[in-house]
Amino acid sequence: MEFVIITIFPEFVEQVFKWGILRRAVEAGKVSYRLVDPREFTADRHKSIDDVAYGGRPGMVMMCEPIFKAMEVLEAQDALKESRRFIHLTPTGRLLNWEIAEDLASNDQLILLAGRYEGIDQRVIDTFADDEVSIGDYVLSGGELAAMVLVDAIARFIPEVVGNEQSVTQDSFSTGLLDHPHYTRPASFNGMEVPEVLLSGNHAEIEKWRRQQAEQLTRLRRPDLWERHISGKSDGNGKRSGGK
Repeated sequence: MEFVIITIFPEFVEQVFKWGILRRAVEAGKVSYRLVDPREFTADRHKSIDDVAYGGRPGMVMMCEPIFKAMEVLEAQDALKESRRFIHLTPTGRLLNWEIAEDLASNDQLILLAGRYEGIDQRVIDTFADDEVSIGDYVLSGGELAAMVLVDAIARFIPEVVGNEQSVTQDSFSTGLLDHPHYTRPASFNGMEVPEVLLSGNHAEIEKWRRQQAEQLTRLRRPDLWERHISGKSDGNGKRSGGK
């Protein structure tokens, strides 16, 4: 998997690849990345990448020409893979979830466009974007943080990126439920005890307890997920979120 991230702050975005699981994935050759700065594709000495919006709305809009030129150069360099998706990070996009991240991980290349200011000239989106993704119902000052979130969520589905791949299949949302509580040593701390069933060695009872806890947490904290889970309805991405 290669991530191509179009951003005016490449040094900021690069940090996500310098730590933890993603750093190890890059070092092992499971993940690669390319950072593209639109400022490098401008014609004026100020390297301008934004201008006032037509129609008189306050705020600036990212210009289309630098991004078009950047894509032309990538194509000329034969840097665009056949199995690729161009993703625009925007509050108006599909809300990121487990299923979307898993689906996007099936591509060889993801091009992530991180917007700034009031947005990006719509002609860029109309020409290149295969999908638009949001990480939540709120507004950030730019798409870089959203791109980092998307990269991390997607990379977990790439084979051999996560050391224990079972941890991915058992994550929250993988069965349509939130994850159950976790405990480790010591068994007793400041008067707080680990549930006895986890110390029993009875794996059937342990799995039953974990399932009950996951269901209870989902009912209490995410009733929307619980309703989808018990009904087995489609999540809008062509998959059913119901469990067993």
